Amino acid sequence: MRTTLSLKPAEVRKDWVLIDAEGLVLGRLAALIAARLRGKHKPQFTPHVDCGDNVVVVNAGRVRITGNKLDQSVFYYHTGYPGGIKGRTLRQRLESRHPERVLEKAVERMITRGPLQRRQMRHLHVYAGPEHPHAAQAPRPLDVAAMNAKNARS
Repeated sequence: MRTTLSLKPAEVRKDWVLIDAEGLVLGRLAALIAARLRGKHKPQFTPHVDCGDNVVVVNAGRVRITGNKLDQSVFYYHTGYPGGIKGRTLRQRLESRHPERVLEKAVERMITRGPLQRRQMRHLHVYAGPEHPHAAQAPRPLDVAAMNAKNARS
């Protein structure tokens, strides 16, 4: 009888992956990044161990949103004061000072909640422009647009 391998935290090998988000559909990209962060693409995936890769995303401010979600999708937050509910559309969030937060929140909501999620989210590095400070780690480029024609809409 064969036993199932359970990966130990000391046995984890984390690769570095570089993704160019320009022209990619937000939800499809976030789902792919979430799977990479969790480690589901690896044959030795263990659900309770942080076995995913480090993901660097550039040009996050240029992701594509399909349909009418730019103006119809509203994200609400509360200031903490009475009557302090506020909302911003997806268009307002992408045109703000930190457009990369749209992709960060999309990925964060696709990963299982808890302490493991917070540890896995530390391995996501998102930048609005084309520059990133992780050149020393030699991230391997991942062509997400070539994986499926629906990933990049024109």
